[in-house]
Amino acid sequence: MLKPLVLLLDKKQVQPDQLTLVGFIVGMMAVPFLALQLWYAALFFIVLNRVLDGLDGALARHQNHTTAAGGYLDICLDFLFYAAIPLGFALANPNENALAAAVLLTVFIGTGSSFLAFAIPAEKINLPRPQFVHKSFYFLNGLTEGTETIAFFVAFCLWPTYFPELAYTFAFLGTITIFTRIHGGYNTLKNHLAAQSSTTETNPINTAIEEPKT
Repeated sequence: MLKPLVLLLDKKQVQPDQLTLVGFIVGMMAVPFLALQLWYAALFFIVLNRVLDGLDGALARHQNHTTAAGGYLDICLDFLFYAAIPLGFALANPNENALAAAVLLTVFIGTGSSFLAFAIPAEKINLPRPQFVHKSFYFLNGLTEGTETIAFFVAFCLWPTYFPELAYTFAFLGTITIFTRIHGGYNTLKNHLAAQSSTTETNPINTAIEEPKT
């Protein structure tokens, strides 16, 4: 579905990182509309942000320009955008929404850190990632990921009076994600290192030095 737009952007010589920055700015424009309780206007910018977020990756792959720097920029701005949306609802109605927003942001820290922290040792030990060959860093799956996050953001805007209930529900699901990611990531790294150690023990490197021939 994004292919025609990707071709047009490529023709206009738009760079993926430029699109990432524009998408972030567009997404952050939702915050003042949320604070003003203009829900549908905020929803428009949230959806547009997600479209642009999909476009930057598709454009990078089309241009064969997937880089670590671009992936780093994309994930940093994505998490800032995710954190800004609950803040917007807290600003809209502090008495009703602030606590729920704070709980959700706490869970976001857990899901984000468990997601990103896994990439560091995974990269260091060169952990295989066949299902994410086009990504610039390692992914660790969870119950609540990008699609589920946006689904709840849309629900927040469609039924703003139920923001606390929806936020607590999302926070509960996010807590499950934190547990499964930490448990799964820890065991994945531990088992991979154990397998490497076992392979090294069963196939020792021959370090003997051959005597010089006369």
